Amino acid sequence: MKRVLVYMLAGMALVGTSCSDFLDTIPHDALSPSTTWQTEADAEKFLIGCYDGWIDETGILYWDCASDFGFNFHIHEGFRNIGDGGMTANNSVVNYYSFGMIRRCNDFLKNIESIEFANTADKNNMIGQVKTIRAYKYFNMNWWYGGVPIIESYETAEEAQVPRKTEEEVKQFVFDELDAAIPLLNDVPAAKGYIAKGTALALKMRSALYYGDYQRAKEAAKAIMDLGQYELDPDYANVFTVPGQSSKEIIASVQHDENLYSNWMIASMYNNGDGGWSSMVPTQNLIDTYEMSNGLTKEEAGSGYDAAHPFANRDPRMAMTVLYPGRDWVGIGGKTIINTLDKELDGKSNPNHPGTANNSSKTGLTWAKYLDPMSQYGDIWSNNSSAILFRYAEVLLSYAEAENELNGPSAEVYGLLNQIRNRAGMPNVDQNKYGSKETLRELIRRERSIELAGEGLRRADILRWKDASGKMVAETVLNGPLNCVTGTIDYAETDPYKRAVISGVELVENRSFAPHNRYLPINQDALDKNKQLKQNDGY
Repeated sequence: MKRVLVYMLAGMALVGTSCSDFLDTIPHDALSPSTTWQTEADAEKFLIGCYDGWIDETGILYWDCASDFGFNFHIHEGFRNIGDGGMTANNSVVNYYSFGMIRRCNDFLKNIESIEFANTADKNNMIGQVKTIRAYKYFNMNWWYGGVPIIESYETAEEAQVPRKTEEEVKQFVFDELDAAIPLLNDVPAAKGYIAKGTALALKMRSALYYGDYQRAKEAAKAIMDLGQYELDPDYANVFTVPGQSSKEIIASVQHDENLYSNWMIASMYNNGDGGWSSMVPTQNLIDTYEMSNGLTKEEAGSGYDAAHPFANRDPRMAMTVLYPGRDWVGIGGKTIINTLDKELDGKSNPNHPGTANNSSKTGLTWAKYLDPMSQYGDIWSNNSSAILFRYAEVLLSYAEAENELNGPSAEVYGLLNQIRNRAGMPNVDQNKYGSKETLRELIRRERSIELAGEGLRRADILRWKDASGKMVAETVLNGPLNCVTGTIDYAETDPYKRAVISGVELVENRSFAPHNRYLPINQDALDKNKQLKQNDGY
């Protein structure tokens, strides 16, 4: 991994102007392509320059805050206005409309053609990697903005000022890019952090699933399964820890090094009492989505759900995903019990109560993924935590969803779901209850939602999923109050799941979602730079 990071720094230095936005002009002190694109080693350094920032961690860790499963209190971080429906072109909304990375990729694909390689397969493999990076950037912009310009090369800023393509045109461009890239790629990456077939196939799978091309999604998922390189980790929680970074479940993740390229974002997720900002936190909506340990939903008769103890007897993934009140915890001050319910502790203000400080979790909950245990980090503000972009569980869930949509329930689909559920300690799917396409769809959506909670996929899922009336699921789950539970901690209780005694709810914020909120507004700065751009409807 350090080799990749060292080359990244070198590549960034060489690419110079390629790191700038697509409307920037070329500075006079830029390195000339005629003097830098000479050898295979040059191409390797420019390749790593293309990797810098290709996986944006905000696009993983923050995105659930724009859904019913997450909350972002700090407006300047760019996701609260998405979650509550308050987006405009001028307020604080995260901006993914940028062509800097695409320009780097365009430059690479143009200039690599001038280099003679001893082995053509090595050259093709590099081209496949960069095409995948470019496709990923276009896919993200297209999904969130609904059609963007496709700019493959230009000499002046004026040439880059072109109109938006339609969403369908950009989608097809992404599909074609991936279909061209996949045959060029190695089956196994040269080193950790490089793109190989599995990553490109995972992008093909996800993009196809998002756009409802179930046959394409199914084929891509099956191709990943057939590679034989990936498997479910026996320990669900392990995947999100530093020791678990070598898990065979992980297909692609952000690469960090404590000294060369450290990660600070994980620290911002911790609660106030542990020195964090509570920048992105889970909600009670997520807790309510987990089944009970017996496989029944909390609403079903016989489930055993107790509203006074909502964390008790739930799917084990709940406790491996969320730091809930009442849980045993070893934080910055040593061993304690998580208490986000009582305003005072031992006569002093509770630093983790939602009303104490801006940096306290407003939902009373904190993510466990990547944060637990805290002892895995020597310095939470400078660590090598690696957020996961693709993992094998998503592959199995995507195949199951696509196959059910195409052909309905089958032993194969039930088997894949049981793999995921059994890994976490949950019972097999009740085939009698989930015996039709419609009922199994409900289960698959719930299973995907809780299995991948906190991994940045929920917003996209509730946008693409439709209810029986044809409305986006987001129109239901993102309209109305976002609440947190209130109550107290019973320190005499030995069962951590029952220490939290819940007595009511409290408003966190009111949320709204209109159909035009399907897309983000294009930032006003981008509209000012390119007069041919048109803003999305509703903004």
